[in-house]
Amino acid sequence: MLGPVQVWRGDREAAIGPVRRQAVLAALVLRGSRLVSYEQLIDGVWGDKPPPTGRRVLPSYVYALRRALDVPSVGQDGSVIRGGSGGYRFAAPVRLDTARLTELSVGTGRLLDAGDTSGALADAEQGLRLFRGEPLAGLPGPYASGERQRLLVERRSLQKQRLECLLRLGRGSEVLADLASPEAAPPLDEPVQALKIRALYGMGRQGEALAAYEGLRRRLREELGAAPSAALRELHAAVLRHDDKAVIGGSGTNGGSGTSGGSASPGAGTASKASTVDAAWRPRAAPPSVSVSVSAQARSPRTVNELPGNAGKLMGRGAEVATLTAPAPDDGVMVATVDGPAGVGKTSLLVHAAWTLRPQHPDGVLFLDLLTHHSPAGDRPMTKRLLQRLLRTLGTADADIPQDRDGLIAAWRDVTSGRRLLLVLDDVGSAAQVRPLLPAGPGSRVLVAGRHRLTGLDADRCVTLEPLPTNDSIWLLRRLIGGARSDADPEAVKDLARLCGGLPLALRIAGARLQHRPSWTPAHLAARMAREERRLGELSAGDRSVEAAFHMSYEQLNQARQRAFRLLGHAPTPEFDAWTPAVMLGVGVDEAEIVLEELYDASLVLQPGPGRYRLHDLVRVHARKLADVRPEEAAQARRRALELYVQAGRLTSDDGRASDGDPQRFDSARDAARWLDAVGADLADVPRYAAAHGEDVLAAELGVALRDYFLHHDRYDEGRTALKSALRAAERSGDPALRAQVAASLGLLDYQQGRLAEGGDWFRQALKSAREIGDETLVALALTGLATQDFLQGQYDTVTATMDEVLPALKRANDAWGESLALALRSMSRFTQGEVRTAFADARAGLAAAERNGRPIPISQRLIGLADGHEALGERAEARAVLLRSEALLREAGDPLLLALTLTRLGSIAEDLGEAERRHRQALELHAGISRRSEPHRTRLEMEIRRRLGQSYAQAGARVRARRQFCAALALERAAEHPELREQLRASLAEVDGE
Repeated sequence: MLGPVQVWRGDREAAIGPVRRQAVLAALVLRGSRLVSYEQLIDGVWGDKPPPTGRRVLPSYVYALRRALDVPSVGQDGSVIRGGSGGYRFAAPVRLDTARLTELSVGTGRLLDAGDTSGALADAEQGLRLFRGEPLAGLPGPYASGERQRLLVERRSLQKQRLECLLRLGRGSEVLADLASPEAAPPLDEPVQALKIRALYGMGRQGEALAAYEGLRRRLREELGAAPSAALRELHAAVLRHDDKAVIGGSGTNGGSGTSGGSASPGAGTASKASTVDAAWRPRAAPPSVSVSVSAQARSPRTVNELPGNAGKLMGRGAEVATLTAPAPDDGVMVATVDGPAGVGKTSLLVHAAWTLRPQHPDGVLFLDLLTHHSPAGDRPMTKRLLQRLLRTLGTADADIPQDRDGLIAAWRDVTSGRRLLLVLDDVGSAAQVRPLLPAGPGSRVLVAGRHRLTGLDADRCVTLEPLPTNDSIWLLRRLIGGARSDADPEAVKDLARLCGGLPLALRIAGARLQHRPSWTPAHLAARMAREERRLGELSAGDRSVEAAFHMSYEQLNQARQRAFRLLGHAPTPEFDAWTPAVMLGVGVDEAEIVLEELYDASLVLQPGPGRYRLHDLVRVHARKLADVRPEEAAQARRRALELYVQAGRLTSDDGRASDGDPQRFDSARDAARWLDAVGADLADVPRYAAAHGEDVLAAELGVALRDYFLHHDRYDEGRTALKSALRAAERSGDPALRAQVAASLGLLDYQQGRLAEGGDWFRQALKSAREIGDETLVALALTGLATQDFLQGQYDTVTATMDEVLPALKRANDAWGESLALALRSMSRFTQGEVRTAFADARAGLAAAERNGRPIPISQRLIGLADGHEALGERAEARAVLLRSEALLREAGDPLLLALTLTRLGSIAEDLGEAERRHRQALELHAGISRRSEPHRTRLEMEIRRRLGQSYAQAGARVRARRQFCAALALERAAEHPELREQLRASLAEVDGE
């Protein structure tokens, strides 16, 4: 049972079968020979998901177990599993490893009480060897889960008893080795931590024992709001007064054995054994250096200050300085960390804060540069050298400095245990570098700075340093180059600050270059830096270089992370989530998130929000420069990223064929739309980015793919920016089909903004390009666009004739989206001309085509058109059914404008005024949230809603309220842009006034 379930009959292993059958066997065997009821078995094995047949399933499980365990040909009366009285019991004698475990656990405790520590250790280790992994591994059900936890607790207790035995036998190094991992020594487990403290003390490492107690006390306070137990406090006091017997003899917390060094031991031999144990745990004569150094420090303390010079006022860092210098408790060591990218000013902040704190630390201020990013790995100071230097700084004689690492750590903690120090550690690369250097004296502080986020260090305060805001960057430049030069061209200074990206190192180098070149103006340097390929080269002065600083961070990465960093420089947008690097690197999203978090911890990427990442502008330039050394790798990754944007756009398109054949990286169109939403304003620049890197075909495809997304989100200006870039790329590509698609997309955009003439021009250009290559589908699309203009100009016969021409081509191409548009246009024309029967046929056919296309918004548009026909014929029930379907689709798709149109139509056909008001008011609420960028549709929508609401009031006899709505609609600022609707409103107002 103490691992995966295994059963032997004699010397033969029996095959029990699936885990649920094993769980039934365990539920019987572990209860001995007691009867286990059917209900207990069902509840214990299946829990809250019982089998459909209930307890009738049990005989099949018992039958299989009997076949595996019974002697051949034995009947039920002789079976190992007997039934009756509403349950089953395991009737045969059985030897269980769990029973042997209990025997050994009890034996270990008895032997410890008797003072036979070696015998107790042997029993404990034998018991632990019984475990072959997790008890009852893989068995389902509440019973197995409860037994598993019980056995794990028993194992933990036996482990503690074993450690107690090792302690009493003077084998403290083994205790510490076993407790080295957090899993073996949970940070808040007092008995286990007490074992660790006792082991440290027994090895002559009193300073570390005290530090271990202090760390536990701090964790208990911060995480549980509790103080150490009385037993732990007594142990601490015993360590402080060097009470070997109280510490080693087990009078403190003893790791769970429940005994104390032989106090209950009978017999004459007990006392001698106890004294032997005590003697074994008394501090050794060697190494003498620890005790000598402590006494030396007590006689001749030295006060030192190793801080570099303070740069003075730090612009824009007030909040960070306040965090680092805020008061801290006097009863522990306070650790604060500062992280951030290269050149962001971490060292300056650290030194400034340290000078502020210096008066609070009269016993010394120490400064160490760990050189993680400023020297080859072989030249960096090792922990031993750093500790030796620290001890010498505080006055320890060379002869008293231990040579081994553990001895140095113990000596350092002893030396600092009575001091209130400030230790400043710069350019740290890992938490492992910091831990051995932490002083032990209460009231001490440690300030740590590095590019890597030290997530493995227990820090009290963490500061992530960001680039300076623009105003603070300008202030720093002004201080460097003088007010006169700054005031002569403030815009150029602002440009220069922007190009430096708020990095103090870049700003200081730029300022230094201007200081040493009096003839240069800020505008001249800004112009030199404007070209991306020259920017980093301009930010170099003497031995200071922004690019070199970035490259040191890059060299700390392994090859896989270096590749990831390089390729991120070619992400199409400055900000991105895990999807973009996932496709660029050819890995899954989860793995990409791990990569991004590691780069974030290395301060090579920024994290503006949860799940969102970006490269600092200058860091991105450096990454691209590195990537361009491998142009094929960079081009492939860039294309993958751009194709991701194309796919997302196509999934949000109204044309259901657009994403056919694309790899399905998004779960749905709404998922793709949310992803595009997160990209924000940078989305419009993606086609331009593609074109700038020679991907003209992808740039053109991007513009077309993103068209409907921009239209449905009222982002017309951004859509135009994207399509203009796409048009230039299509023209460069020399592909008439691409040019026709982009031109038609620009036509749709102009129509959406009420620019009929401009839209018509684009569709004529699309028609010309389509006819050049004989693409009848593109020709049909262009003609449909031109027919839309004809319809809006009242040329209904022309519309019908044109649609008669294009529909066969669209059907041959299986273009359901185009067919749906053409049928809807012809239906509206026929309705307007009074051809109701054929108009209805076209409307239904248009809906069927939209349903084949499969996209919700075109379906909803066709449903609204069909509902208008039903309403015009007085078929309110039919109109209501159609509109309710449209409402459901649009609430899922998230198109507020079309949903408002649907709701106000439902208000017009409502059965009572209350329902009508509710629907119209819902439509007005939706209208209020629609961006003003959607004009002219926003004004037209409000006019339509108020016209329909006014009509509902008029039909109910509420003439005053009806008049108020008609007047409000006519008074809208841009009502004159909709003359036909305005005339309808005036006619309705006259009708109300006439009554």
